[in-house]
Parts: sequence; C-alpha cells; structure tokens
Amino acid sequence: NVVMEPQLLLTIPLYLYLQVSYVIRDEVEKHNRNGVNALQLDPALNRLFTAGRDSIIRIWSVNQHKQDPYIASMEHHTDWVNDIVLCCNGKTLISASSDTTVKVWNAQKGFCMSTLRTHKDYVKALAYAKDKELVASAGLDRQIFLWDVNTLTALTASNNTVTTSSLSGNKDSIYSLAMNQMGTVIVSGSTEKVLRVWDPRTCAKLMKLKGHSDNVKSLLLNRDGTQCLSGSSDGTIRLWSLGQQRCIATYRVHDEGVWALQVNEAFTHIYSGGRDKKIFCTDLRNPDIRVLICEEKAPVLKMELDRTADPPPVIWVSTTKSSVNKWCLKGIHNFRASGDYDNDIIAPLTPLCTAPEQVIKGGASIIQCHILNDKRHIVTKDTNNNVAFWDVLKACKGEDLGKVEFDEEIKKRFKQVYVPNWFSVDLKTGMLTITLDESDCFAAWVSAKDASFSSSDGSDPKLNLGGLLLQALLEFWPRTHINPMDEEENEVINHVNGEQETRVQKGNGYFQVPPHTPVIFGEAGGRTLFRLLCRDSGGETESMLLNETVPQWVIDITVDKNMPKFNKIPFYLQPHSSSGAKTLKKDRLSASDMLQVRKVMEHVYEKIINLDTESQTTASSLAANDKPGETEKDEDMALMAEEKIELICQDQVLDPNMDLRTVKHFIWKSGGDLTLHYRQKSTNHGLNLNLFNKNHLFFFSPFAVAECFATLGINKNTTQMLEMFSLANLRDVGDFVLIGNSTRTAR
Repeated sequence: NVVMEPQLLLTIPLYLYLQVSYVIRDEVEKHNRNGVNALQLDPALNRLFTAGRDSIIRIWSVNQHKQDPYIASMEHHTDWVNDIVLCCNGKTLISASSDTTVKVWNAQKGFCMSTLRTHKDYVKALAYAKDKELVASAGLDRQIFLWDVNTLTALTASNNTVTTSSLSGNKDSIYSLAMNQMGTVIVSGSTEKVLRVWDPRTCAKLMKLKGHSDNVKSLLLNRDGTQCLSGSSDGTIRLWSLGQQRCIATYRVHDEGVWALQVNEAFTHIYSGGRDKKIFCTDLRNPDIRVLICEEKAPVLKMELDRTADPPPVIWVSTTKSSVNKWCLKGIHNFRASGDYDNDIIAPLTPLCTAPEQVIKGGASIIQCHILNDKRHIVTKDTNNNVAFWDVLKACKGEDLGKVEFDEEIKKRFKQVYVPNWFSVDLKTGMLTITLDESDCFAAWVSAKDASFSSSDGSDPKLNLGGLLLQALLEFWPRTHINPMDEEENEVINHVNGEQETRVQKGNGYFQVPPHTPVIFGEAGGRTLFRLLCRDSGGETESMLLNETVPQWVIDITVDKNMPKFNKIPFYLQPHSSSGAKTLKKDRLSASDMLQVRKVMEHVYEKIINLDTESQTTASSLAANDKPGETEKDEDMALMAEEKIELICQDQVLDPNMDLRTVKHFIWKSGGDLTLHYRQKSTNHGLNLNLFNKNHLFFFSPFAVAECFATLGINKNTTQMLEMFSLANLRDVGDFVLIGNSTRTAR
C-alpha cells in the first residue's frame, strides 16, 4: 500500500471527478468548534490531546494553574477526526478520520509525518497494542488494517511504502475496535450487532459473539485478551468471556445508548457514558453497586481515565458540545464501601459531582446558514445564538451581528437580484466549508460595479465569481504567474534574465483571500487528495503536488487564463397590446443573462421606434451590446430611451437596472423562453409630453395644448387639461408642443 506523506508526489487518475473546497476560519483556531470525538492523555508531559468534529487535533496543558491551557493545533485532516491513539510512550500519535485517511503524527512537535490511504470510506476506530507497538484501523468500508508503528514512523520520501495485514469478514460498517496490550486478540463491533474476534498474529477469525440488539459503539479488552466489555446503542453493557465464547454478564445502567467505556487497570470497575448524558461507575463483580459520577450537558462521546494511580483520580469527558470537562473520582470507592450509597437500582440517583474540576472551554459551532440572493454573502447562526455576516468571495467574516433575529437579518439584507448558484456550503465541521464544482463554478457573472470593485481604466468589466475566487486561492502558486508559452521561448527568457520573468499579475487583480485559508482538493464523494494553506502553494514541494493534483478545469482559469463564456438567455421581444402596434415577427433573441433592462430599452428605441421598422429586430444587435470592452451607447440615446420606452413582463413595468436573469427568476417565473413587451411611455390618453431634454426647455401654451387635444379628439376644457398636466402656473409664453416624436407649431 502506497503511503502519501506531505512531501510525496501523488498520481491522480485522470477519470477522477475533483472538486475544490476551502474553509473560512481564523488563522489560529484555539478552541474546539464542535463535538470532541476522541481523547488521549499523556501524563508524563501533563498534556491532553483532543480530536474533534472540526477536523483539528489540539494539544492542551492539564496543569490547572495555567490560565490558557491551549498549546498547539495539529491540522491536516479535512473532516471529523473520529479516533486517536498515543504510541511510543507519547512520541507518536495516530489519527483516524472521516476524510478516509489514517495519519501518523509527531506528537511532541505536532506535525504530520505520513498519511495512510488504504481505507475507502470513513475511518471510525483505532485500537492499540502497547506491548507490540501495533495499531489497527477500521471503518465504514468494513475493513480492518494492521499497522506496525515503528515502520510507520520510519517512512521517508524515498522509503514510502508499507505492508499492512487485513482482517476480513465483517459484513457491516465498523464503529468500534479493541486490541489487548499483548496484541494477541482484536475485536470489532458494528451495525451487524455482533462482535467479531480475530488473532492479529495470524489474521485468523476466532469467533462471532451475538447478544446486542443494536450497533456496538465501544469495546474494551483486558490485558491477556480473555474478557471483553462492549457498550451498545441498545442501552446495555455486556461482559464477554472469549474462552467460553459467550456473554457472562449484562449491565443495564443507562436509559439510552452506551457510547463510551473506560475500565480501570484491574478490570474491576467500568466507567460508562452515552446518549443519556450520565456517567456511571459500576462494579463488574457486583452490578448492583454503581455510582452516578456526574451528568453532562450533552451526550457523552468519549472518556479518558487518568491512569497515574488505581483507582484513577480523575476522568476526562468529551461530548457533542465543544467543551471538555475533568471530573474528580476521589472518594468514589470509599463512598461505596461504606455502604452509605443508595444501592436501589430503581430509585433516582444523585450525581456525586455537581461541577467539573477543570473545563477546557470550547468555541461556538455554526449550525445554521442562509445564502443571500447575491450569491456572495452568507448569514449564519451559531450554538451561542450569535449571528454573523460572511463574504464567500473574500473568504472572510464581514461582521459579527450579535444575538439578533436570524430570519429578520436575512429579510433586512434581501435584494431583488438573481445570481446563479456557483458554490455549495457545508457546516459539518462547525465552520463554513465552501465547495466549488466544475458543473456550476463558473455560472455566476457580475459587473465590477455591482461587486464593489473598481477597474484601473474606469470601465465596468464583467467578472466571473468562481474564476476570481480560484485565482485568489492559488495566487501564490508559481505556475499561475507565467503566461503559457512554448519551452523554447521560456528557455530564452530564462537565459537572458537569469530567472523566469513574471508576465502576469498575481491573483485576480481585485482582492486576496486570507493567506491562512485551507484549500482542499478532493473527489466528489468526499475523499481528500491534498490539503494545503493558500500561502504555502508557493513552496517547492506544495507546487509539485499542485501540479499533480489540480484538475484541468481549474488550470484553464488560473494558469491558461481562459475565461468562461457568458451565460446566454433566450427571449422574445414584442410590442405591448396597449400600444396598438402591429405584432412583430416572433424572432427568438439571445443575450447575456446579465444584460440590463435599460440596454433592451435602448435597443427598442434605436432599432424599432426610431427606425419605425420591424425588420431591424435581430438577435445580433442585442448580443453585441454585451461584448466585453465595447463602448457604451451615447448617453443621450440612453437617456431618451429611458424617457420614452418602458418594458413590461407579466404586466409589470420593469426597473431599467434589473438584468434579464433577475426578470426571469422573480417576474417571469414560468417555463419556456422569457417574453418581454415594450411600449412608449405615455401620460393620459397616450399623449406623450416631454417637458425637458438635455439641451432645450419647452413651455406650452394652454391654447396650443387645447388645439393638440382637439386634433387628437380629446374633449377637455383648458382648465381640466392644465390641472391634468400640472400646467396651471404656465401662461401663454410658449410656441411649441411635443407630441409623440414630433415638434408641432401650435400658433
């Protein structure tokens, strides 16, 4: 099996369908952002390792006198970290993740040494044989792999292969795993509701143990591998004799599923926790004797005993919430031995501890989000009920809004604008993970002005949001800095200048994303191939890995600078029924979906109204309006078009600032091609009076107005007409009246 280290090259099959993801987050995430799935205590260094659903492994000081317990973060996973084990006397840490990898870490320096990619699905559990330095991994792919830790830690860039043994036979997803310290027995628990047992030395199946009625979530073995404890979602804890191949005791301590187990060194007392949030200590020799140690505020995921003494003095507990608590166990055995404890199993028990001895405080996790209509900003709500405003394009938080109404904040920021979807959002880690997919990444175009970007030449170019973002994410990758050229030309430039000449600006020229932003290349199914920080893409090793990993659709935009094509929208343009104009030949027009209504109005005014002909209506004239770099029409023409023309869709007069995609989404709301109707603006009875234009001011004689009305067959007296047009303050001071498009002498 090939092992990929951060320093090794990948070979990516061409058929893989790859996506690009990134996480919007702080540079240093000091607090667990989500539930904590795994704990490991290093008593020699007074350190606690936590591994959580935010994909980060953190190291903490358990010295209570230290004000800030945070020491460091170990980051390389891209999904939940489900289990961790400390090996080699605390020098090495092995981790298992839902990103389908097992990683080997230098636990003391906190960096990833190698990555094992043998699993094809979530890796849910690890088991460790201390005496043999042997680790087993298992997961939803129903496979169990055995790893020699000493071999894993000796891997290098040149020595990058390792042999693993595989234990087969599981029929369902594996959620729990245990191996005794001597490395002679391994047990797995799964949704099959049975325990399967192997000899890891020969990989031989030994037995299958039936008894549970639901998923087996936790397993423990005694030192010599003769007894096994199992905790299940069926709410029971079972003690099994592997020699007798049967269950020898069942403990019904919890009201709901049992998810976590710990046992003392003597294998006489079991500590259990689970869905009911309660943590019990039960005497395996006398099941009726149990102590309710404490009650957590959320379901218990993992527990870790401090084994510096027996009985253990404290127990660390993690839950589906982000904080980790240390509970005192002193006095529990004395309390039981005294006989003072109420042993009635039916009576409600009072927790022995009401408050934890130490708390490693967690952070908030994003639990709700809404993508705004501009498809650039997101409003989120976290577990502390704080609402925030985020900029997806710039990969940063825009504003903390505090404890405000989530829905009200969304309504407040609503704009009647339509932009196509071009990314997806995942909250699984408690942070915003944005994913770009080839199928829709380049769907969203906006104008620079609408995106609040300014161009150096004062123009208003159209920008592709997905393209801009990819260019920003890979800004430091050297390959994006040079225009494509043939090798011969490249060699000449290198020879003359002594180094490769920079031919294009870095990034996209408008904005940068935070350099600490994690960028992830992975399969569409969620399997990660490569993760790096944005700022590290300029490194020699990372650059080589990017050359092997980045899919062609990303190279097209970031390296080759091939801009995607504009999205076209077909539509029909017809005179409105109220205009009395003859219906035109129904030509199907096509234009960029970003074309503003005012541009269509200009087209109508210039090509239809002014020319008074039907034959001039063509799709090409509209499409030409939206070509990048084309100069805008004359301002006078645009002004006259807005003064004289209005466009209607579904009997609603359109705002000139709307674009066609917004009209189709919010107003048309129908199948088939968009249909727009036009008509000349009119005041009462179709009389169109323009009082102003850019160069002239017209005053109207009331008698001239009357004459014009008479000509049109409108019977109104002068006073009524003046009131109608608010011209009562005018006197006989003018000669001209503008009717329709003609200036008429009225006197």
